[in-house]
Amino acid sequence: MDLFSDESDNEMYEIGVFDSEGIVDTENRRLYNRINYRSEFSDSEFTYRFRLNKTSVDELLLKITPSLKVISSRNNGISPLHQLLLTLRFYALGTMLLSVADFIGVSKASASRIVHHVSRAIAGLYPQYVKTLSNTQNAFHEIAGFPRILGAIDCTHVPIQSPDSNIGEEYRNRKGIFSMNVQGVCNADLLFMNVVARWPGSAHDATIFNNSRLKMQCEEGLFGNRWLIGDSAYPCTSYLLTPLLNPTSVAENHYNEAHIKTRNTIERCFGVWKRRFPILSLKIRVAMQTTQAIIIATSVLHNICRLNNIRDVVPEVAMPQESGDITYAEGIGQQNHSVRQQLINNYFSV
Repeated sequence: MDLFSDESDNEMYEIGVFDSEGIVDTENRRLYNRINYRSEFSDSEFTYRFRLNKTSVDELLLKITPSLKVISSRNNGISPLHQLLLTLRFYALGTMLLSVADFIGVSKASASRIVHHVSRAIAGLYPQYVKTLSNTQNAFHEIAGFPRILGAIDCTHVPIQSPDSNIGEEYRNRKGIFSMNVQGVCNADLLFMNVVARWPGSAHDATIFNNSRLKMQCEEGLFGNRWLIGDSAYPCTSYLLTPLLNPTSVAENHYNEAHIKTRNTIERCFGVWKRRFPILSLKIRVAMQTTQAIIIATSVLHNICRLNNIRDVVPEVAMPQESGDITYAEGIGQQNHSVRQQLINNYFSV
C-alpha cells in the first residue's frame, strides 16, 4: 500500500487558482479569520471536538510537522496546528470537506490537500504506535482463561464512495455497499497491533490474512508459541484458533465460551475506533490513497488515545447501525486441528 503518493486526492479542485492562503477570485483575494481553538476551548471541549486532548495534539504536532508542506503562517499560510485540527475535525465529523474548511478558515481546495498530507504524515507513525507486543498473553488469560493468546483478529468494513467505474464492483461488499475490508489485530487492552487497509469490500477475511505479512510472520515462528484467535471465517491452524461450530462435549463447549469472550476484544476495539472517529462508519468521499491513509492514521490515533487514557467521546453525528462484520464460510475453520483439540483436552476439560 502506497500511502505516500504525491497525487492529489481531489483533482477537480486543483484546476482553479487556489493556494494555501485562501481562495483567489478574479478580483480580490479572500482571506479567512482563523481561530486559535487550542486557547479558545477548555480541555474537555477541545477533546470533544478533536478527539485528542491538547497535550496529545502538541506531542503529535511535533512528530508530523517535518512531513507537512506548509510549516509557516507567513503570508497567512495555514499553520501546522490548523492543518492538524482540520484533519482531526474531519475524522470526528465524517462530513463534507467544506464544513471543516469553514470551521478552520481555509478554502475547500486547501482542506482537501491538508487532509491528504496530514493523513499521510500521521500514517507514517504506524511503525511507532501499531506494533506487535510481547506481553499479551496474561491479560487475555484473565478474560476467560484462554492461554497463550497473541491477539484477536477480525475484519471490519469501512464504507467508501465507488472508486472507479471500472473496478467499483470489486469494492461492493456482501451488503451491497462500497467498502474497504480492513483487517485488524488487537490485544486485550484494545490496542491495535496490526492493521491492513488495502483490500476491497468483496475480499474475504481469510484471503486478506493469507496474503498478509502477519501470516508469514506466524509461519516463521516469530511470535513463539502464542496463538491468534479468530472467528470461523478463518482456517484453523497451528497459529490461529477458531471456534467449533458443533461442539459435542463439555470441554468443547467450555472452549467455545472462552473463545467467544476472548475474541470479543477485537469487536470492542473496532467499536471504540469507529465511535471515536465516525468518518469510519460514514461514507468516506476522497480518493483511494487518501482513504487508505485515513484508515491507517485513525488506527494510530486510536492507539494514542488508548495509551494516554483519553476518554471515549460520544459521536456528534448519528452513527449507522451495524449488524456485524463476521463472515462465515461453511467449514473453513472447522478442521479438527490437533493443536486446537489438544488445547481443549488440556485446558477446558472438566
